[in-house]
Order: sequence, then C-alpha cells, then structure tokens
Amino acid sequence: MRQPEPAQSSDRTQAPRTVDVVVVGGGFFGCQVAALARKYADKVVVVEAADRLLTRASYHNQARVHNGYHYPRSILTALRSRVNFPKFCADFGDCVVSDFDKYYAVAREQSKVTASQFATFCQRIGAPLEPAADQVTRWFDPDRIEMVWKTREYAFDSLKLAERMNQLLAEHQVQVQLSTVAKHIEPDADGVRVQLHHALGAVETIRARWLFNCTYSSLNFVLAAAGRPPIPLKHEITEMALVAVPTELHKVGVTVMCGPFFSIMPFPPRGLHSFSHVRYTPRAAWLERDGLPYHTGLPLQVADFKVRSAFVLMQRDAARYLPLLRQLEHVDSLWELKTVLPQSEGNDSRPILFRPDGLWPRLVSVMGGKIDNIYDLPREIADLFADHRRHSDDLAH
Repeated sequence: MRQPEPAQSSDRTQAPRTVDVVVVGGGFFGCQVAALARKYADKVVVVEAADRLLTRASYHNQARVHNGYHYPRSILTALRSRVNFPKFCADFGDCVVSDFDKYYAVAREQSKVTASQFATFCQRIGAPLEPAADQVTRWFDPDRIEMVWKTREYAFDSLKLAERMNQLLAEHQVQVQLSTVAKHIEPDADGVRVQLHHALGAVETIRARWLFNCTYSSLNFVLAAAGRPPIPLKHEITEMALVAVPTELHKVGVTVMCGPFFSIMPFPPRGLHSFSHVRYTPRAAWLERDGLPYHTGLPLQVADFKVRSAFVLMQRDAARYLPLLRQLEHVDSLWELKTVLPQSEGNDSRPILFRPDGLWPRLVSVMGGKIDNIYDLPREIADLFADHRRHSDDLAH
C-alpha cells in the first residue's frame, strides 16, 4: 500500500490548525493508539520523525510473538502473553510466521530456573510443551543443557505489519505526517499546542485536545519539549545480529533459559535469523530520571559501536551450548535503543506504561514492553476518555 506523503515545505510558519488528537510516534503502538482514539475523536493526526511508519523499535527487535515461555520470573506477564497470543495470531495472521519449530532449553549452570521448574511454570500457564525429538536434543551439549522442549512460539514480519498499519490508519481516516518532529509543546486553553518541524523546513503549530507520546526510547525528549519531568527509564544500546544459519536450523528457533544465554529466531523481513545474547547484545546502558539531564548517555552513539560488533563473542559463547552455531555467517546487525521500566529489571516483567502527566492530564505517555501489550490499550484509552467525560459533566453541574 502507498505510504503517506511527507509534509510539504513552506516559506513561512503556518497559522495554527486545530485537531482533536495528536499522536507523536508512528510505531506499532502509536498507530494502534491513533486508530483507537478515532472512536472518541474526529480529527486524529500521527506525527512520525522517519519517512515511513514502523522503522525503529517496531522493526529492530527479535520479532517474537510471545506465548509466555520467556517469562518464568513474571507469572503475570507470562499469563497475559498466553491470553494475547491467540488474539495476535488471529488479528495479524497475515503478518505472523509460524512455519518453523521453536525450541526452549534450560542450561545446567547459571540458569535462574531448573528444567523441572520451567516445566512446572509452563504447566501452570497452560503453555504447550513437549520433549524435543532425539535428533534435536543431539544438537545440544548434554554437559551444558539439562533439557530441551518443543514449544509453540511464532515470529512476525514487521514489513507486513507496517503495511497493515498504513491500511488501518487509512481506514480510520487518520492523517499521517512523516519526516516531522514535535519540537515544542505547551499547554493551551483546552489541551496542548504543538510546534512541528518538517524535514523540508516548514514549521507548523497544531492545537490539540490530547497528545499521546508514543515515541518509545524518546518519551522523555517529548516530555522535555513540554517542560515536564522525565519518566524513570532504563536505556540500552543493543546489537541484534542477523545471521545465515546452517541447513539444520533453517526452519528452527532456539532460546536457552534463563540467565546469561541466547536466542536465535527467524527474522522474516530479511530472510535471515536474528541472534541475541543476554550478556553481549546490550552494549551500553544508562538511566533517565528526574535530576539527571535528558541527554544522559547520548554521547554513546550507536555509530561508535558499529565498528566493533560483538557477534564473535555471542557466537563463541552460544556455540558451547549449541555447537551448530559455529557455522553461523554474520550478515548484518540491527542497532537500536531498547527501553524498559527500571522496576522490570528484577523479574523481566513487561507491563504497559500508560501515564497521563500529573500537571497536564491531556499529555499521555504510552510505551509497550512487548508487542502484545496492544491489547491493554482499548481499556486504557476507554477509561481515559470516560474519566474526562465524567469530569466535564461534574464541572457542568
């Protein structure tokens, strides 16, 4: 489907126009928020800094459709993934890739769960689990791997997902402005006023009743543009290796739990596999919180790391558990900022962040910890608009 056109240049600052909702950030969550907001608002605009939708975190990730297995230390996150897995597969079936076998293994040492504990966990959340066939088990070093299971976990094609989001926004008559950055935000009589800078030089001001900040790792930059305090966040510069795999692994994904281990999954947009390692994928990390400058960590530019990929370290360690990985061919790497809530670090939980600003309740920051968090959005948005209606009714009386 044809992409929305970038905003056109102008020789002068345009007069303000009024809309109901501005969504800053054209990733998967921003697109979903915009479509849902159309149930409550007539004029909705998505503002995206890139020249296409879903080009950043929505693309630069392992493309895993979670089914609960990944979260033995957060039973709530696991259960929510189990509930959302069939929903996602039904709603985005044309974007889901399921023609591969997915295996989970538990290491004998350094794992935070034993094989018995992992099996019990899967039983409790109702996740399908069966011992891997002997020919698969033989791929692994028995001195380092306690148990291997065949599971049910899929991948998604982010390019197809982007096509779906373009269709979704067109169907809901949401305007999309690409190559556009929100530079300055201030309160208005009935909402916010947003100054937009377009790539071709035009500057535009929009008045909106609501602003949804869906910029993932840039949440606090948008809040800084509004003069608001930051949300406590942890950022990591990450390297996801893209690899060509040996024949045995062409239609296979493997995750070793639960500690300083690795995962290798089909990566549909490139016809390769993604390869990540708990120890070596994060290349640098820093915290954003009140009292720290918003630019903390920015000198650690991604470009500084691209010249020294950690692929060899990832491969060397992972091949001790799965010797077939010695045959990997490193084709490319995806570099991105991964952002999580600091409180999630201890147990791997991935809750959704949905936070109206304390001073400007119509400025709402949204961040999903994993892709199926979109199923939390309808309730959150419905409650937000319902609360606003109740408050307005109370004032009227």
